[in-house]
Amino acid sequence: MASRIGHDFARACSFMLNCTGRIVVLGMGKSGHIGHKIAATLASTGSPAFFVHPGEASHGDLGMITASDVVLALSNSGETSELLTILPLIKRLGVPLIAMTGNRGSNLATEADVNIDVSVEHEACPLNLAPTSSTTAALAMGDALAIALLEARGFTEHDFAKSHPGGTLGRRLLLHIGDIMHSGSGVPRVNYDAPMRDGLVEMTDKGLGMTVVVNADDIVAGIFTDGDLRRTLDLGVDMRNSKISEVMTHDCKVAQADMLAAEALQIMQENKINAIPIVDREQRLVGAISMHDLLRAGVV
Repeated sequence: MASRIGHDFARACSFMLNCTGRIVVLGMGKSGHIGHKIAATLASTGSPAFFVHPGEASHGDLGMITASDVVLALSNSGETSELLTILPLIKRLGVPLIAMTGNRGSNLATEADVNIDVSVEHEACPLNLAPTSSTTAALAMGDALAIALLEARGFTEHDFAKSHPGGTLGRRLLLHIGDIMHSGSGVPRVNYDAPMRDGLVEMTDKGLGMTVVVNADDIVAGIFTDGDLRRTLDLGVDMRNSKISEVMTHDCKVAQADMLAAEALQIMQENKINAIPIVDREQRLVGAISMHDLLRAGVV
């Protein structure tokens, strides 16, 4: 199919790029299945599109096509009767018609504003009957159209994520720390002058494997983690009489609620930590997030 990327392909892309409505994809049988996929790929890559069944189109669904749309019709033979039946009505609407056929001399190909040749020498089917190679060729060309339009529109991974919020990429690019962080009473915190035992109780109660240490203005002064506890035990520190400020990690990593959850993950991975305090612009504590929270949210 690479050798078929030429003037007709460019004209088809131009029609689609300048479309102010939707790209309406038509196809019967196996071409219909391929058409469904092409329409879905176009829609998810910045070119609004949907599929219309040609058989249903002649019984009312043709009303889905408006004068601001572009029609992409798939037919290997170019003589599919259901498509040819509605062809005069499509032409009457005055919408650009792009055909994708395996027969450049067919009625569909000659009536279209532009025809993209997707012909194959032989089907993979040993009987040369079942649509196999031909549907693969049409699918490849449809994907090529979608990606050419994607590049022409300057479509980015952030745009892609907006149409795929349930996918991994969508979660990584759209989910913010503030959406999943612990806040309010769920944030483990103790005052700077608190005894160490208060910090241990707070760690146990909140279950994040750490407690944030704050000063009188709720500004983060440090953090005390399970790792700090192990080091404290190794040093033989008097846990009953020591203050949390004496054993905490002073220069701790923090993040902000408006950052992407993926950024919090990167901070944790780079510093080999499992939880991080969330602060506002004045470094006041507003929340906390752990690796388990990122796992539950599907960011990891």
